[in-house]
Parts: sequence; C-alpha cells; structure tokens
Amino acid sequence: MPAEIPPVDGEFRPHRVAVLALDGLIPFELGIPHRVFGRPTDDRGRLLYEVVTCSIRPPGPVETSADFAVDVPHGPEALAAADTVIVPASYELGPVFEEGRLTPELAAALARVRSGARFASICVGVYVLAAAGLLDGRQAATHWADADRFQELFPQVRVDADVLFIDDGDMLTSAGVAAGIDLCLHMVRRDHGTAVANDVARHMVVPPHRDGGQAQYIHRPLPEPQLATTMAARAWALDRLHEPLQLRDLAEREAMSVRTFTRRFREEVGVSPGQWLTAQRVELARQLLESTDLSVDQVARDAGFGTAQSMRRHLQQALGVTPTAYRRTFRAGAAAGT
Repeated sequence: MPAEIPPVDGEFRPHRVAVLALDGLIPFELGIPHRVFGRPTDDRGRLLYEVVTCSIRPPGPVETSADFAVDVPHGPEALAAADTVIVPASYELGPVFEEGRLTPELAAALARVRSGARFASICVGVYVLAAAGLLDGRQAATHWADADRFQELFPQVRVDADVLFIDDGDMLTSAGVAAGIDLCLHMVRRDHGTAVANDVARHMVVPPHRDGGQAQYIHRPLPEPQLATTMAARAWALDRLHEPLQLRDLAEREAMSVRTFTRRFREEVGVSPGQWLTAQRVELARQLLESTDLSVDQVARDAGFGTAQSMRRHLQQALGVTPTAYRRTFRAGAAAGT
C-alpha cells in the first residue's frame, strides 16, 4: 500500500494524487491519471482517490504541446498534501531536458512534497524525477526513442528501454503515451487489487494488463504477409495455463517449427514464449489469491506452476513477495476499502 497522510480521527480520506502540469505538457498524458484514478470506489461508493492538477506557479494557464492551454486550478501548494505525485510528459522542460538539472522554480515546487510520498512519471516526465536526484542508483523506464539520450544525461540511473513500466516502490516510471495507462492501472492494482483495476480497465475499454514490453513497438521490417502469427497459439495457451504446456505444443498450433515459432513469438510479443507463459501464470495466480479461498497448493496447480514451491519462487521473482504475503496484503486492502 502507498504511504499516506493518516486520516483525522479515523475518518475516511481518499488517497490524494497530484498531477504536475508543466509547460509543453502533452494533453493526452495529462488526462490519463484523471481517467484511471477518477473511477475506483469502495463498497460504500466513496471515491478511493482524489485527483488534482497543479502547476509550479500560482493557478492559471499552462501551455500544452497542442494549440490550446490548460487552466490549472492549483499552485505548487497542492504538492504538499499529495500522497502520490505524477509527472506527465513534456518536451519543453528547458534545462531539465537539455542539461539534466531542475529550474529553481521547479526545485522549489518539488521541495514541497512530503517525505514518504510516492512519485510516478509518464514517458519523458521521468527527466524531472531524474534531475531531482530521485532515481539515482535505481532502474527507470522511458520511451524507447528517448532511452539512449536519457541514459547519457543521467548515467547514475539504470535505464530499461524494453519494459512498459517499472515499479520501484515509491518511484514508478513508464514508457511513452499509452504505457502511462498501464502504469496507472498497475498502481490501482497494487493499491486495491486486481478486481478494482480490472473494473477501471473495462470502462476504459483497454486491457487490464498488456503482454510483453516496448520491444514489440519498436519499428522493424514487417514479416512477409504469407507468414502466420502466434496469436492463435497464445489464445489456446491462455485456456490451458493449468496444463504442463511445452514449446512444441504451441508451435504445433501454428504449424511452425519450434525455432521459427520462437523467433516469430519474440518479434510479436517482445519476450520469449517461456517468459510470456510465466507472466500469464503469475497474473492468474494473483487473481486466484485475491478472489478465492483456494489453498496455496491448489492455486499453484490451477495456475500451472505444479507445486507451491515453484509458484512461490516465481511470485517472489516477479512481485517480490510470497503467495501468502500477497494474499494477506490484498485481502486486507480490499476489506478495508483503502
């Protein structure tokens, strides 16, 4: 669960999200946090998040990358009350983007953020977090087209250009544009569980979790039209995650050799078939741990891990927690409605 300011006298208080609007911001990405965090409610119909947009200046217009400005209703003081601060993309960050340093105005605004707050960035919004020194020694994601430049400017940050987002506890960073949706849905899932995040995704008409990473979006020569894809094999496998699937089983579904299937799969999805299967099984295990009372052994069998020991190892690698700890955390969060 994210660190929050305790509610007064035990009263309910939604998690406060401050979206920092900087000059040159991209309107689409500014709207993502509002769309994702603006929907989740508890069992009494109370919004679980309060989302506000703020500037580093007093309330007023902020220029965007489009042909209109945004009238931002809050100044930097809103950052002091935030539990989570999100920095959407902007390509007009001046010395932040060009030299890797904050302007005095931006530094003063970020200094208002309380200790323990959670930070997140969308696309090149990560430059702000890196220039503030918040990502030193940590992994970070950004748009694949900016990864090399970002790494050169901030050598102290470990850039991963392949993933859609990185969750490093109190620092979360995402790749470009729609990856901001993936990140925000992940944050809702982390805060309140899969069911709540899936509800948001359904109403946004987006997948609750996308397979693979950015590799599938980097331009490559298109395959010959007559060559088949691996889509049917993936759909077939998703209905049989509980079975001991072999690579040759998937390849046979597409009438390909194992070698050709493996190459084509990586081209389309961005990861190997084995990595993809493990990720799907981890996701299924998460859902079962959150939404059922099945034993850990039964969850392991139903998710295709075979044994609880195997599932424990894979969840530890993917999520950093054991199955029992994961269930305890998200069952408690769902019960409390926080």
